[in-house]
Amino acid sequence: MSRISLTAVAAGILTLAALASPASAQVPAAEHNDYSKTENWLCWPGRADACSGDNTSTVITADGKATKEAWKADPKAPIDCFYVYPTVSMDKSVLSDMTPNAEEQRVVEQQLSRFASKCRVYAPMYRQFTLTALRAMITGQPMPDGSASNAPRPQTGYQDVVDAWNQYLATENKGRGVVLIGHSQGSGVLTQLIASEIDGKPVQAKIVSALLLGTNLPVTKGQDTGTFKSMPLCKSATQTGCAVAYASFLESAPPPAISRFGKPREPNSAMEAACVNPANLSGGKGELHAYMATGGNGHDKAGWAKGVTVDTPFASVPGLLSATCINKDGFNYLAVGVNADPADPRIDAIKPGAVTPDWGLHLVDVNVAMGNLIALVETQGKAWRAKQ
Repeated sequence: MSRISLTAVAAGILTLAALASPASAQVPAAEHNDYSKTENWLCWPGRADACSGDNTSTVITADGKATKEAWKADPKAPIDCFYVYPTVSMDKSVLSDMTPNAEEQRVVEQQLSRFASKCRVYAPMYRQFTLTALRAMITGQPMPDGSASNAPRPQTGYQDVVDAWNQYLATENKGRGVVLIGHSQGSGVLTQLIASEIDGKPVQAKIVSALLLGTNLPVTKGQDTGTFKSMPLCKSATQTGCAVAYASFLESAPPPAISRFGKPREPNSAMEAACVNPANLSGGKGELHAYMATGGNGHDKAGWAKGVTVDTPFASVPGLLSATCINKDGFNYLAVGVNADPADPRIDAIKPGAVTPDWGLHLVDVNVAMGNLIALVETQGKAWRAKQ
């Protein structure tokens, strides 16, 4: 059958981050934001915002049959989710402002809002390193503020997330379990938050799990800890206080030698990037339950299967995608396979998008495993509550 570009599926989300947090050094951070003001949050429980939209999905099975799958948020969800979004800001500055533009709203619609069926969702705005600045850094051009691309940067975005986290703990948590969710730059910020503010501290008892997606979380080779000393990688759906981390690539297009994903940023022969397969936490292959966004940037809504038009915000193709963690040639990554069948009216191949091969499936790290991740949040949430 046909091929479809994941750039279109991602609806224009250019998560070009995970190149490491930009150089941070001894540079004073900006003034603190007031996170007691809900306008400084992209998503807030009970509010009509980007996380309260339509998550209806068209489910297309192997025989080409298409059905609508309804969805609704749970206003009485028993646990919380605290999310930090990836690099999406198109502000023409080094650091973004605190105004939620279309790109920030779009990414929470696609990566976070579906979790609201299992948890109350909190997503702070933060002054992130922008796409504008990231492009300048990659190309070695002057930054938007005129500084050199390798100049030290303030940790303003991280400070913002720490402030938001502390505000959430002080006024909203009230003893509830919380799942930390991030992608790309957001995962990097959460990794720093966990290492500095949570790991080994009393607040760690509140952590249901940490979903650190599209990132290179360093762990000691053959072990489940490394960057985090007391938060291991998840090995089962009933394990709590653990982390899920991976960077995804097509099985047919493994990371090239220059890839930024699948290995730690800093060379260290004792460490490797974590890979936890959300479709099979205990190891081995598993079926991915993807929810792919269908809007924006000229997406062909008839492209998922011959004769099927998708008119919902999301599409799901059960049994089409599978995944396994591969450790090879210095990389440890989530390999996504397409279970192609010429007799199946659904697509037989997917393309990683308009970025170069070293980015892999970075644009859709979250969406290819969305159903698996949501099921995991539900199961781990029940296990966490049972222990209290």
